[in-house]
Amino acid sequence: MTASDRLARHALSVEWVTLPEPARHGVRTFLLDTLGVGIAGAKAPFAADIAPMATAWGGEGAAPVLGRGMALTAPQAAFLNGYQIHAQEFDCVHEAAVVHPLATVLSALMADTARLPGLVSGTDFGAALAAGVDIAATLGLAATTPLKFFRPATAGIFGCVAAMARLRRLDVEVTRSAFGHALAFASGTMQAHVEGKPGLPLQVAHAAQASLMALDLAMAGVPGTDGSIDGPFGYMAMFETGTALAPLLDRLGQDWRIAEVSHKPFPTGRAAHGAIVATQALMRDHGITPANLESLTYTAPPLIHRLVGRPLPAYPAAMTANYARLCFAWLGAVVLTRGTVGLADFTPGRLTDPTLHNLGARIRVVADDNPDPAAFTPAIAEAVLSDGRCVTTRVNSQLGSPTTPLSREQHLRKFRACLDFAGMTALADPLIQDIDRLDEQDDMAALLRRAGGLPG
Repeated sequence: MTASDRLARHALSVEWVTLPEPARHGVRTFLLDTLGVGIAGAKAPFAADIAPMATAWGGEGAAPVLGRGMALTAPQAAFLNGYQIHAQEFDCVHEAAVVHPLATVLSALMADTARLPGLVSGTDFGAALAAGVDIAATLGLAATTPLKFFRPATAGIFGCVAAMARLRRLDVEVTRSAFGHALAFASGTMQAHVEGKPGLPLQVAHAAQASLMALDLAMAGVPGTDGSIDGPFGYMAMFETGTALAPLLDRLGQDWRIAEVSHKPFPTGRAAHGAIVATQALMRDHGITPANLESLTYTAPPLIHRLVGRPLPAYPAAMTANYARLCFAWLGAVVLTRGTVGLADFTPGRLTDPTLHNLGARIRVVADDNPDPAAFTPAIAEAVLSDGRCVTTRVNSQLGSPTTPLSREQHLRKFRACLDFAGMTALADPLIQDIDRLDEQDDMAALLRRAGGLPG
């Protein structure tokens, strides 16, 4: 049996009633979180430029776009929602897999739900979401060497196909073909990460959109490749350098990856979150301030340095919001000046603030010798102060991870802040109540329309 067969059989077998409660809790939690992040994403950089293009590509349709009060054809809605969810680096992440699974999977599921002729229940939608996260995260976890391609897109498209196949209760043969077409459409470069360009959310958007095309081709009877995952030119061989997939296939149905997903408390690259919390701890416990800080060094696994250890551009060179979200030197300066980082911090005025640039010049990330290519912790922050003191704090897990989860109060505070940012505060309580009662929903299309600011 090929890997694509095993992944397909697993995805198609997922049922809400047999999911353990941690997995069901993860579905409810991160469905709400991702809806909030996507609604806030309507105000993300370039979203206003991309929305009319997506409309022109397909015109009006039935699939809602989060926070916009508009509905497009399914592929275009999947594209725009995928962009909005990931555009502000606020969407949840499976840390060990280095995958943002809900950005792609939820975007595709929302679009597909809108074009189905019958009602979709909350339990079927939740089961499909869990199935899609399982497949995307499993592919990410199978990598044993550092990130080479942009895995949220390259692995994400397979998660989308798995989720929609489960939602529609397709058979293994059609699902396998859809995986084959997904391989043909899979793409995602890390060059956009290096340069701080909006290519990352655009790649998430493309993966969500292309997954619908892959599914449609398979359902039309067009055969896709069988060895899309473990063939000589399949996903593993083409997108990863070193892999160990077989042990993970054996864990399907035992380890539910949706229960392993981490919240993002801050709208930045996840790799910066430990450093942000460490800076807050140094401020609280040792009184460091912009006035008394000589230097701040965050020593962490190589992945952290690679993802957020980039230097500040020489002032006054332009710095994009995308670059700033992935630059701890700048993020640390923001934290030192106001105690946290939020959605409103990435305005042109903030990005060109000389005070932040001067302070950021005293902050750096250093890679340690951790051999794990996907490790985020342990790490240590060390501040040298103007009076000669040297103070440190350790980070053993990141806030929002399964080992250090957000409280319900923190989770809902983030959700409300997202809707406030988008000017859609009135939607918060109804959506919280709807997702809390996901088991009771009998028409997810209507619920998702409400999340898009449309009549349900």
